[in-house]
Amino acid sequence: MHNRSRSRYLPILSALCLTLTGCSEEAPPEVLDIARPVKTVVVAGAEKGGERNFPGRVDSASKAELSFRIPGTIAEMHVREGDVVEEGQVLAELDSTDYEITLKDRQATYDRAENDYKRAKELVKDGFISKTDFDKLEAEFKNAEAALDAAKQDMKYTKLTAPFGGTVAQRYGEKAEEVEAKQPVLAIQDEQQLEVKIDAPENIVARIDRATGRDQTQVWATFDTAPDRPIGLRFKEVSTRADAATQTFAITFLMDPPEGMNILPGMTATVTADMGAVLAGEAKHYLPVSAVTADAGLKPFVWLVKEDRTVTKVPVIVGRMSGWNIEVESGVEPGMRLVSAGVGYLAEGMKVRLMEQPEQAEPRPEEAPHPIVPEVEKEIEKAEEAEKAQEATEDAAPTPSES
Repeated sequence: MHNRSRSRYLPILSALCLTLTGCSEEAPPEVLDIARPVKTVVVAGAEKGGERNFPGRVDSASKAELSFRIPGTIAEMHVREGDVVEEGQVLAELDSTDYEITLKDRQATYDRAENDYKRAKELVKDGFISKTDFDKLEAEFKNAEAALDAAKQDMKYTKLTAPFGGTVAQRYGEKAEEVEAKQPVLAIQDEQQLEVKIDAPENIVARIDRATGRDQTQVWATFDTAPDRPIGLRFKEVSTRADAATQTFAITFLMDPPEGMNILPGMTATVTADMGAVLAGEAKHYLPVSAVTADAGLKPFVWLVKEDRTVTKVPVIVGRMSGWNIEVESGVEPGMRLVSAGVGYLAEGMKVRLMEQPEQAEPRPEEAPHPIVPEVEKEIEKAEEAEKAQEATEDAAPTPSES
């Protein structure tokens, strides 16, 4: 017997419970909670201009993973990790024996094709060879020339040079090791120009004007080794796509290495930004978008939960929407508890119940199982049998069209 189908017999159950001993004497009937469950949010203090701190990470402004463009065996590794190198310095070399042989073969082929081409130029003028034969020799000469250039280039590729001055950060290959083309062998980075990266929340990034706000914001970094020595930062770039997991934007600053401090890529820093210049005079609250709704006249409002757990409308003025949040310029104050989910099912003065965060959906009263005593079970069965008999009688009765 399903609880849903028996829900219509609840009046019978209630009436019988009043007459049966033991049904209502010991425990009073449970009163259903008619308050509507809602999720809420407490309005925090308005965000104004001031100093904001962010965790930062140091990186190199110029860094590269170096590899040979051709495969081969490493003949020499001229640097070690931590070595300072200059631009154009040879860092590693491949065994060039095979490439030297190829170069000599291409050179011989080129020399022969060049001689044939030069003779053909004289012969075609006097008509001793056809134009077709001359074109063929000319093509062979150009192919030999291209093959020779490629062989010379491969010889240059047997030496790995530094694209810029910096420090060898890591060495992946060793002498006598076979490497493939484009397989990383060394990593170098320029420690003379460092970057400091932070992840800023969307409500900060959205409120900084791209044209002037970046230049007006003063930003500096401090390190645990010298907390009383701030180092100025210069804005470099900001990502325009938020991280899918954290909904934050990556901002990159440039930093000159300070004297007397050994700041290396990979270290952490505390980045402080003085937002007073760009956020001066602002005092705005940020609420979840789901907390703001509108009336028939499209005027926005929020539902305020009062002390007696009833709700009332509070008109608000909203600003820009940023991600899942929306600016509320006026109408709310810190400490107000507002409904953040289920706003479309509320009415003025309705009683509500605050949901706990892990609370799950509960079955409706008519769907919840009820303990039924044997006497009540028999009465419900009699009522069901009578209903079935009545339905059978109605089905057997002739319709007006049949009579």
